[in-house]
Amino acid sequence: MSGSPDDERLEELRQKKMEQLQDRAESQGDGSQEAAKQQAEAQKKAVLRQHLTDDARKRLNTVKMSKPQFGEQVERQVVSLARSGRIQGKIDDDKMKQLLKELKPDSKSFDIQRR
Repeated sequence: MSGSPDDERLEELRQKKMEQLQDRAESQGDGSQEAAKQQAEAQKKAVLRQHLTDDARKRLNTVKMSKPQFGEQVERQVVSLARSGRIQGKIDDDKMKQLLKELKPDSKSFDIQRR
């Protein structure tokens, strides 16, 4: 084969094209995954808006700002209660306080005794 440099050039072009296709496939996969996350977030917000009063939503947002993980846990709990049909009416501020108390992890206290 006398066209050895051409074969090398052709192989380089194939390799570049393959990398471009892989990059494109990865970016499309990330885009669809991102779109699914956004859609799930929108659905969660709609459920919360439907089942929480304004005061309860404010309290939940305050909790999320101070303790993001705990706030997310409470949101997931409210959404699961709503989807299972165990919420009658709307959750007001008092019910939200009660729910937060129930879901709050036990705080650890340390008693130091001096001798």
